[in-house]
Amino acid sequence: MKTYLVGGYVRDQLLHRPAHERDWVVVGADPKDLLDQGYTPVGKSFPVFLHPQTHEEYALARIERKVATGHTGFTCDSNKTVTLEQDLQRRDLTINAIAMDETGTLIDPCDGQRDLQQRILRHVAPAFMEDPLRILRVARLRAQLAAYDFTVAPETTALMQSMVTAGELQTLSAERVWGELHKALASPNPVLFFETLASCGADRILFPKLHNGVIALQAATVLTTDTEIRFAAAMYEDPECLKVPNNYKALAQLTHRFHDQINQALSLDATALLSLIMNTDGLRRPQRFEQLLLTCQAMQQSNSYPVIAFLQKLQQQLLQLDLSEIMQHSLSDREKAEKIREKRIALIGGLRPLG
Repeated sequence: MKTYLVGGYVRDQLLHRPAHERDWVVVGADPKDLLDQGYTPVGKSFPVFLHPQTHEEYALARIERKVATGHTGFTCDSNKTVTLEQDLQRRDLTINAIAMDETGTLIDPCDGQRDLQQRILRHVAPAFMEDPLRILRVARLRAQLAAYDFTVAPETTALMQSMVTAGELQTLSAERVWGELHKALASPNPVLFFETLASCGADRILFPKLHNGVIALQAATVLTTDTEIRFAAAMYEDPECLKVPNNYKALAQLTHRFHDQINQALSLDATALLSLIMNTDGLRRPQRFEQLLLTCQAMQQSNSYPVIAFLQKLQQQLLQLDLSEIMQHSLSDREKAEKIREKRIALIGGLRPLG
């Protein structure tokens, strides 16, 4: 039995990039061998185990065969005769198909080091097209490695285009798409994710209403690393396009509904401004209101956005408004609500900017 470091850890080491989780492949063993040594099985579809001390993932070297459509339509062969080279050949990109043994020696049957040096994302083999999720992974990896200026090999782009044409993307679950998108949104340049998808036509399938969103996302990336804001900026035209966590969807929906009113806030009267604050839940969810303002700024593609300062001040004044006198009076709930509304409108009237 021999173990090798593989995949992203080796790639990042060679790029002199911070590497975190280490992945291992095991050659010349079967599940019983690992169980006898105290490893814990965790893989459902593939033979993956946790090391008894480090709890790092160790996967048996395997060969995969396509038997059905989609990214789950594979059978797996992980018998003891599967070689390291066979395992590396099933991987997605050449730069992810480099292994390192215990002495630091590199095993690189797919010329991944060459593509690292030339900054090229290139598929290992035609079997790449058997897993549609790989299209998203290529796009996400390009966004994550933005500082290194990687490009996608023309033959890989052509293969991705053929996969899109064949309808393979429709087999992906919403959870899988969101998983890759979420990682891309947290990357240094998420716009590259969408640009890569557009180069093969995948954007039209996955995000059919993504028009001005990429431009807004570019501005949001400069403003913040908050992935909720980046998502809302990109998806405000179609917040229902994906099955995403509720907090992401809610911010995108608010942006879609209220961005025009927020942009015009300096011209609204006190009553309309209070309605805007209340309808966006700006007093009960002040942090999300701040996110909404930043998202709208990104959509304006402007470093100077006076609306933000004004609405932030308005929000803070409303949050600090003393309502204790009204609450102590013997009034009905409806009467109290009206008195509170009147006091808030009076406050906003005093904060209106000149002109």
